[in-house]
Amino acid sequence: SRPRRLFARVSTRFPRETMQTRVSVPRVPAVTSRVGAQHERILRRQAARTVKSASSSPAAFSITTRRGPVVCRASSSSPGPIRSLFNLEDIAKPFISAKDTLNEGIASFYDESSGLWEDVWGEHMHHGYYPGGQPRDDHVQAQVDMIERSLEWAGLEASASGVDRILDVGCGIGGSSRHMARRWPGCVTRGITLSPVQARRANELAREQGLENRSTFQVADALNQPFDDSSFDLVWSMESGEHMPDKGKFVNELARVCAPGGRILIVTWCHRILREGEKTLPEDELQLLDRICEGYYLPRWCSVAEYARLCADEGLVDVRTADWSEQVSPFWRAVIRTALTWRGFVGLLRAGPATVRGGLVMPLMHQGLKRGTIRFNLITATKPR
Repeated sequence: SRPRRLFARVSTRFPRETMQTRVSVPRVPAVTSRVGAQHERILRRQAARTVKSASSSPAAFSITTRRGPVVCRASSSSPGPIRSLFNLEDIAKPFISAKDTLNEGIASFYDESSGLWEDVWGEHMHHGYYPGGQPRDDHVQAQVDMIERSLEWAGLEASASGVDRILDVGCGIGGSSRHMARRWPGCVTRGITLSPVQARRANELAREQGLENRSTFQVADALNQPFDDSSFDLVWSMESGEHMPDKGKFVNELARVCAPGGRILIVTWCHRILREGEKTLPEDELQLLDRICEGYYLPRWCSVAEYARLCADEGLVDVRTADWSEQVSPFWRAVIRTALTWRGFVGLLRAGPATVRGGLVMPLMHQGLKRGTIRFNLITATKPR
């Protein structure tokens, strides 16, 4: 049968809603583990017993109950069923080895899948920018445009001075770092990732592109960074915040390594801001996020309003947010289309079962953006001098 039969059919219409605000927000409740605080404490104790390294985030994935494996995911503080009896992506699950910690799961997923992504999409492992939500065929350029538009939105024009030291948090195979090294001649970029495969490939590409003296990459935990305080003029995180189990610690580390007067820029997936009277997302939205969490090794989600509050709590100033959900809306449809080609389908199978599961979850990302549950947000802030 053709590969496309493995994928759920998805609508091609997207919401057209763009938001940019200067933020002064109340505290917004986080969307926490569906299995409740007690389950989360059990998982943390379990991870602490098995992993002593400081780089291992304590968020184990599953424990066995009478109802089968229960996974610590994104959403709801109230107990309840986590999933339906069977979802399409479950066909890959028996072939995926269990991981003790969230960090191990993330590293393993990107060790397995990054080669396929580079082969099909190139060195940039993030959404592209599609003006007005209109499709375009030059997807690699769309990804470069996402970097450029994000920097410009944050007030970092190519002519900006004082950008000499850049940190790329969750660097993938280093596409953003090397782009910024070329954008600001003379600057030095450092990148960190949990994936040894990604770090090795990022350094290889830096050597191939003649940037090995200015762009270097290493394995490190974003929540326990191996850098001194105030080390960087720009701290950049392009679609890595969604993997962070402790969003407060994440923002704290970004602020710690940022130099006074420097800028922080976070581009990340969020869930929508809760409406008045809502204490959590509705059950159908929670279930959607839960399935995405398991497919992509994500912990809890938060809203852009929570990120803005966390930045303010760190004493950061000039905090601004934007919603570019419309501008990325064609992206997942394009990724799904490449997965449905023979080359993409065979590539998924060769990469491994976790990558296959990630491929089967892609239509859910498309669906989440379409219905507005998932938002593509930017957050920027300055560290006071």
